[in-house]
Amino acid sequence: MSTTLTTSTWTTWFAWVTAGEFAGFLAPALTGALTSSVPLVVLAGITEGAVLGAAQWLVLRRTLPRLDARDWIGVTALAAGFAWAVAMLAVHYGEPLGTVPLAVLLPLAAVAVMGVLLSMSIGQWLVLRHHVDGASAWVWANAIAWCGGLFVFSAFTTPLRQPGQATALIVLIGAVGGALMAATMAAITGAALVRLLFGR
Repeated sequence: MSTTLTTSTWTTWFAWVTAGEFAGFLAPALTGALTSSVPLVVLAGITEGAVLGAAQWLVLRRTLPRLDARDWIGVTALAAGFAWAVAMLAVHYGEPLGTVPLAVLLPLAAVAVMGVLLSMSIGQWLVLRHHVDGASAWVWANAIAWCGGLFVFSAFTTPLRQPGQATALIVLIGAVGGALMAATMAAITGAALVRLLFGR
């Protein structure tokens, strides 16, 4: 397979997926800044997943024309909603969880983190395995990509957030962090996709 094709696939994926995740992330970022309603934030998270899934599908359909848009976008949206639900429950019950013994809290936290990281990976793999050999590699690549993206997001936003900040500033910090997260995730999953499709 030509280097031109693999480079073009990665570049197209990176551009579309970065833009899709950034645009989708604005929904929960804005909702979270304006309200503490768990259902509304989870619904916004589902919107994020749908936008991301649509962006990914637009690239994937070029090499996987039989990949059904409803399946791909649907599992991506549901997985994103699940991830936001877990995150919001952790925030909502953060104070009571602080009284739980560490020996109980750490395993619970580990299960929650793994659930968040693997929900989208496994959901998308369930669809992708019908179209690509060795699709199980997508599970780990996706998990690593989201772990990297979330790390970059936290590293950027955490030092900048202060109590009592204006809503506009909170949204701006979150949006820039979201863009960095999206680019990190897109770069890693793009490299994994090229290897999965073309063996390089």
